[in-house]
Amino acid sequence: MYEERPALLDGAVLWTRTATGPTAERPVLPDGCMDLIWADGSLLVAGPDTRAYVPGEFAARYAGIRFAPGDAPGLLGVPAHELRDRRVALGALWGEAAARRLGERITQAPDPAAALEELVLRRAAETPGPDPLLRAVAARLAAGRPVAETAEAVGLGARQLHRRSLDAFGYGPKTLARVLRLQRALALVRAGVPYAEAALRAGCADQAHLARETRALAGTTLSAYTASVSAKSETPLPSGSRTTA
Repeated sequence: MYEERPALLDGAVLWTRTATGPTAERPVLPDGCMDLIWADGSLLVAGPDTRAYVPGEFAARYAGIRFAPGDAPGLLGVPAHELRDRRVALGALWGEAAARRLGERITQAPDPAAALEELVLRRAAETPGPDPLLRAVAARLAAGRPVAETAEAVGLGARQLHRRSLDAFGYGPKTLARVLRLQRALALVRAGVPYAEAALRAGCADQAHLARETRALAGTTLSAYTASVSAKSETPLPSGSRTTA
């Protein structure tokens, strides 16, 4: 069973997943986000994806915090591009001993999700907050604004925006725009909007454009994606719900 709610950290989402029986893991689709995850006692970081990710291992219980695009690198202390398309043990970033102690503390807590959230809030209080300029970039791209217009609006040149986007989002602004556009389109598809209309409303040129982007970024077809969502009896995992590698 999967559940999520807004986290106390601004812009983040706290999610939990408990296995109710043997199930095939659904691919995780790119969403521009990074997650800090507790999985049966282990802590790991899910980096930003540029393609569908298929989990290779299984845990009975998960708790995770999905950060808004661009917010995680400052809190975790690592540029996003170093974690692109990767799942990395927190010990590789914060030290094995420290990560083990934190994992044990969360595991022993009555509510691991609440303990994970508390950890993130403490860390956030000790680190610089998200860059408001890059938050503005993410917000404009999420709203479907063009990259060139976004760069001009925030006062950055193309090269500077690209370099800062690599550190914040894990890839350049054009890739982030594609990922966020696909997420807009698939949300419309899940809501029952016809493919052609979903494509146009999300910002694609036409249905064929959306089909190509779905294959390139999600590794599937629109019809297969729709069927996979419909076939799941438990609450479907949003694209940002990262499970362990």
